[in-house]
Amino acid sequence: MKNVFMEGAISPDFIANSIAKHQSKTQIGAHDIFLGQVRADEIEGKTVSAIEYTAYEEMANLKFHEIREKTFSKFDITCMHIYHSLGKVGVGEICLFVFVSSPHRRTAFEALEFVVEEIKAHVPVFGKELFEDDSYQWKVNT
Repeated sequence: MKNVFMEGAISPDFIANSIAKHQSKTQIGAHDIFLGQVRADEIEGKTVSAIEYTAYEEMANLKFHEIREKTFSKFDITCMHIYHSLGKVGVGEICLFVFVSSPHRRTAFEALEFVVEEIKAHVPVFGKELFEDDSYQWKVNT
């Protein structure tokens, strides 16, 4: 079982290197990528400046693994990678990176949507929205 968590924001270099590593896998015809980015939401007159992510890591990694297995059994995909941030991630930075590869584009599109929706619905990752005035609230997934 893989640990999907990374401390802090997921860098553009990490994302680019992950994509580049797949050039040698010549059975792949399509990649689809989801990048979750922290928004500067305005909530009750306050602006979000960052989200601090925490998780029950062992339980969350198990859920990520179950989602991975379910996705491979449901879709004809070649590979899939999931990375999620822990700790503080600033506005504009990437907190979730999901990368799905398949021989065909339609399958990649459908599998990616399935994975992201499953993550949002079932993985125990919690976000504390930090406001510019140093107050906070717990984020509700939508």
